[in-house]
This record gives sequence, structure tokens and C-alpha cells, in this order.
Amino acid sequence: MNTGAHPDDEINGMLAALRFAYGMRVVVACSTRGEGGQNALGPERGGVLGVLRTAEMEEAARRMDADVAWLGHGPDDPVHDFGFSKNGDDTLRRWGEERIVERLVRAYRRYRPDIVIPTFLDVPGQHGHHRAMTRAAETALALAADPSAFPEHAASGLRPWQVSKYYLPAWSGAGYAYDDEVPPPPATLSLEAAGPDEVTGLAYKQLGEWSRAAHASQGMGVWRDKPVDRWSLHLKVRAGGGAGPENDIRDHMPATLADIAAMPGVTGSEATALRDAQAQIEAAIAAFPNRSRIVEALNGAARRIEEARKGLGEEALRQVGHRLDRKLRKIDVALFEASVNTARAVFTGSAHPGARLAMQVHIDTRELSDVTAAPRLPAGVDATATHDQPGLVHYEIAIAEAAPHTGNYPESFDPLGGNGEAGLRISGKVGERRIEVDLDPEEPLKIRPCHSLSLDPAVALIKTGEPASGIRVRAVGVEPMDWQVPAGWTVRQEGSDWVAVPPREGGAGIATLVPIVNGRPASSVRTIAYPHIRPTSIAAPAELKVLSLDVALPAGARIGYVGGGSDNVGAHLRRLGLDVTDLGEAELKAGSLSAFTTIVVGIFAFGLRRDLQSATARLHRFVEEGGHLVTLYHRPTDAWDPATTPPRRLVIGSPSLRWRVTDPAAPVTVLKPEHPLLTSPNRIEAGDWQGWDKERGLYFAAEYDAVYEELLALNDPGENPLRGSLISARIGGGRHTHVSLVLHHQLDKLVPGAFRLLANLVQPA
Repeated sequence: MNTGAHPDDEINGMLAALRFAYGMRVVVACSTRGEGGQNALGPERGGVLGVLRTAEMEEAARRMDADVAWLGHGPDDPVHDFGFSKNGDDTLRRWGEERIVERLVRAYRRYRPDIVIPTFLDVPGQHGHHRAMTRAAETALALAADPSAFPEHAASGLRPWQVSKYYLPAWSGAGYAYDDEVPPPPATLSLEAAGPDEVTGLAYKQLGEWSRAAHASQGMGVWRDKPVDRWSLHLKVRAGGGAGPENDIRDHMPATLADIAAMPGVTGSEATALRDAQAQIEAAIAAFPNRSRIVEALNGAARRIEEARKGLGEEALRQVGHRLDRKLRKIDVALFEASVNTARAVFTGSAHPGARLAMQVHIDTRELSDVTAAPRLPAGVDATATHDQPGLVHYEIAIAEAAPHTGNYPESFDPLGGNGEAGLRISGKVGERRIEVDLDPEEPLKIRPCHSLSLDPAVALIKTGEPASGIRVRAVGVEPMDWQVPAGWTVRQEGSDWVAVPPREGGAGIATLVPIVNGRPASSVRTIAYPHIRPTSIAAPAELKVLSLDVALPAGARIGYVGGGSDNVGAHLRRLGLDVTDLGEAELKAGSLSAFTTIVVGIFAFGLRRDLQSATARLHRFVEEGGHLVTLYHRPTDAWDPATTPPRRLVIGSPSLRWRVTDPAAPVTVLKPEHPLLTSPNRIEAGDWQGWDKERGLYFAAEYDAVYEELLALNDPGENPLRGSLISARIGGGRHTHVSLVLHHQLDKLVPGAFRLLANLVQPA
């Protein structure tokens, strides 16, 4: 079991080697869904990003044949990704230390790992979430083996379990993000995989990068030429003490059925049967890809395992029964793969309470006979076979009116199947053996609200002091019959649209208007589809949020926006009422940039858009000739060349842990209180820094040409002030302003001060 805090924390290359070279079962225990992180692919944030990254983690696990044990369940769960943390103690306080330890104990008892390896060290200079998970993983070791700890687990059929070995990585987690302040522990074991993977011909680190590439929202996956498949580990805990050096990670543990045959309590005919089964499994592996010989050998192995299991005593079964059961399940899956050409289960139709839809099952068999299929369905859902012929079964699925909605966050993932709330249990005979396997549908059955309603717009701004006019809203999907509105608001229907009218004397703040359908608040169901994951969805409340704020707009501003798809800044500029044009490849290459007073480059954009990288000379000329270039924060890895990307030299700080302020309430010192970016057209005051969410800023500028002026200083408690969060320079006839504040996130959270500051930042030079 590899423990980490976020999707993409797993040690993919090493896990691929352990799975495919060493033959181990691999489980990734992940505490959060990554919902507090960033997104290099698109605009998904918060809970929606958590759903995307959950799907990415499952795809990464599928590529290396690993389980996933989720310990946190989204932003409404105490164990969630609340953003970057520099402190493990603070993370454990916010998660609840006993809560995360209990969930790890539960995972140890459910999956019964022999080995636990956290990805990161619990050292200063490392992400607080990583530190908390490593600390909790070690604390849970003794508790998982203690019958008096969390006795309520017994009600779920979980028994105490002793992890045999606990390793730490004997390498530093330092890089462009972190800078572990103390050296890693000494290596006690060198884990090596000789030769490439037999099936693909790839090195295991290359297989690991294929798995990591599934984390595309984090920009993961880097091809490595001729990597060395070697990892250094430090054995910190060995059950029962133990002595002597290790030569292999599997030393002192049963790695094969033959090893189980040599364990205490396994004797006589049971031991002989297990040794025979191991020989048959090795024969099946050697026979690949000869299907008939594989089937013959695996049938023999399964028969001998079952014979051994029947003869084992209670104590021996407590130690090895789960291993034998898993081996039998893997044999069934292998026999199924060897005995069918194709097997598919597909749901068609909309799944909601009261709905009827269909499931078609197609099985093209080779050696599989006497096939039966039984749908696996959640409570309140029934299936009736309406058409059954060889190789094809059609089911009518009826969902009860009272059936509960499916949650947004699955609790686990198993590469052998049985995932989600619905699937198919297939049984059939391969030779003399009757096998049973779980077939997951191509897209999971998710019971969603009867009506999915989206509002356009879902966010609106009202400038205080201006005449109160109505906000025209289009309800897409269904017409709401009513609205739940704050005091003083009214909503009327005009044709196919709705008009929301604020009160005459409305004050500043956020008003939330909720459409009501059939007497209940409406929901919006959103599908998340990218090429690298299986389509998934999230259900969330359908709401219209209206921010009323006191903001003035810069006169004569004509803004060109260059987005990378990772923020909504262009949309927020339009909501302010500014003149905004999205700049595509043609405009950047040959368009008249002089038509704009200001060009705003969104977060990550230089790393995501090659056309923008090619346009730097034109952007520099735009500044020299009087334009205002505003660049929002970038990572050092976002094709940001300090010497050539900005108009003057500007280095982004690395490791980023040292160049960020994670406390959203950190005091802000204004260094240039009369600077035009802080006074015009809005005077930025103390109130504008209140109500910020998650953090103040990250990827601060660390070094820069003397022409840049530092406008702000801020820091986390106990740290020295950082001055690179907002810097601006007069260059030629124009200006370049670099913003490392998390402005885009504050805009999404409708923080008034963020809009007032944005209006200032886009003023003409």
C-alpha cells in the first residue's frame, strides 16, 4: 500500500515494478480528491475538480492494475484538500487526527497489506498534507493490529491486521515545489527491476509515466529515455522487530503460494496442494499467449488452491485465507479473459428516480459455456431480462421514485471489477471450473436528479450606486416553477427567460437565488469528459449568485485576453462590463495588438499555448509602444524563460513552497500606497483584502529587473515578508504588471476586493 494525500502523489514507476515485475497486489491509499488544487486542462475548480481528479486517479490505477482506497470524500468531508499547507500539525488539526488515522486503520484492515510505503517524508519544507499522511500512516500501524482499537470495525467484518513492513522513501521530495530541509533516511534496501516489462517491452518507470499521464489536469507524465528501474527504501518498522539485512523487499514474507505452504500451520496435503498450485501458475505464465494451455494450467491451480483451503485450520485461514481468496479471484478473471473475445455492458437512457432505461450485455465467448449473468444493482433499482439470446441479453432497468441519488465521489476502485453501484456478475464454465467475475459497465450507472437545470448566467455582478436593472437569466433544461429569493428580490418570467430584479436599496454582498422545481431546489448535472478519462458527472445545486459591489471601471480600457483554459478571468472581466476580446492564434500572430490598451495573459497560458510562446516579441513591442501587459501567475515549468518571456528579466521562485503565502487572511502591507494600480479607478484599502479564500498567492516572483516596483509585502506567520506578489514596471511607453496573487480563484469565489483590484490592474498604461 502506497499512501499519499492527493491524486498524483503515488510512486507510479515503483508501483508498476512491484505489480508487474514482482507480482504484488498494489493499493493506493489517497486522503483527498485534489479538489483544492489547480487545473492545467480547463476551468474545473473545487468539487468539480475533485470529481475530475478522482476519475484521473482511477485511470492511473487502471494502467498499473492497482486498487484505490479513498480516505476522503470531497469538499464537504472534513478530510479534504483545503489548499496548500506548509504545516503537518495544522493539516491534522483541520482533518481531525483521529479521523484520518481511523480511516487508515480501516484501510489496513480491509486490504491487509504486508507493506506500507508513504510517498513523502514528514520533514520541514514538505507539503503539510503529505507530512500529515506520512505521520498518520505510521501511527495507524500499531492500532490496526490492536483488537481494542476501533472495535466498531468488527461490525463490517474487519479484523485486526499486522502490517509486516513500513518503509520510508530514501530519497528527497525536493524539487521545484518543495525543498525538504533535512536529508532522507539512509537506504536499507535497493529495490530493482531487471530488464523491461515482458509484455510491453517498456521500463517500469516508463510504464509509471504512462500511468502518471492520466493526471493530465496536473500536467503529469514525462517520457523518460532509458530510465534505471531502481528505488532506494528505508525500512523503519518491521513487525516483531526482526534482524538482519534485506536483499529483497519480499524477504520474510510469503510472496508465492509455495511460500504460504511453508508457513506455520500449513502442513501435509495442504502444503503439497499449494506447491502444486504455484507450479501450475508458473506454467500458465510461461504458456502466454497460448490460451488453451493457460486455461488448463489455471484450472489446475484453482482446483489445488480450493483443496488446500478446505483443509486449513481456523488460525491458518486467518493469516492466509484472504491471500488464497484473492488468488482465486485473479484466476477467475484470467480464465474469463482467456475464454471470451469481447464482453460489454452498456446502459442507455437517463438514470433518475422513476426512470426506465436499458442495459445491453454482449458476450462473445470462446471457451466459456453455461453462461449466466445477474445484474448488480443498488437499492431501489430492479432489472428484468426482456430479450435473451446467445451472446446478447437486454435488460429493462426500473428505478424507483424513492431511489437515492448517487454520490459524486466513489469510495474505492478495484481493477478486477465490481466498481460503482451497478454492474454485472457473470458466471460460466471454463473446462471443469465454474468461474464468477464482475463486469463493470462502460459508463457507470449514476442516479441523478430528475431534472438537470443550468442557468445562463449563473453568476452576475451589480455595481452599487447604479440604477437597479433586472438580470436576464435563461434556464436551460427545464423551466423552474418558482424561485427562492432573498428579501426584496423579485423574479418574473419574460418569454423563455427570467428576469431577476434586485431591491432598490440593495447593499453590497452576495445574493443567492435558487430555482424551485416540483417543490425542491433544482440541481445541475454536469458531465466531465476528457479524452484521457472515462466520462463522469457531478450533481450540484443550481443557483444564481449575484455580487453587488462598489467598483469603478477604467476609462477607455480595451482588453485582449489570452487564456489557457485554466481560469475564468476573461468571463469575470466581461461581467464587470469591460470591453474584452479573446485573442486566438491568428490575432497573436498577425492581429493588430495596438487595438487594445491592455492584454491579460491567464494562468499557465505560456505553458499551454505555443502560439503565445511564439508571440512574446510582439507582446514586448506592444508594451514598448504604450500597451499594458498583465501576466497572471505561472509556474517555472510553464515555458517561462526568465530572460525572454517577460519584457524584462523576471524569475519565478522555486521551490514554490518558499514563494507562496497560504494563509488567506495573512496581513497585506502596501508598499506603494499611491501607486496608480492601487488607487485608480478604485482605492484599494484594508477591506479589499478581507474574505479571501484558500490562500493569498503562489509562484511569487523571486528575482526581477530593477525596473519593477514592488507594490505589496505579505507572509505566512513566522516567515519573512515576500515582495514578489504584485510587481509592475514602466517599460518604454507602456507597462508590464505581474500578478502572483490567486486573483482568479478569488473572482470565482466572488470576493469584492478581487474585482476592484482587477479593474485597477487592467487600466491603460
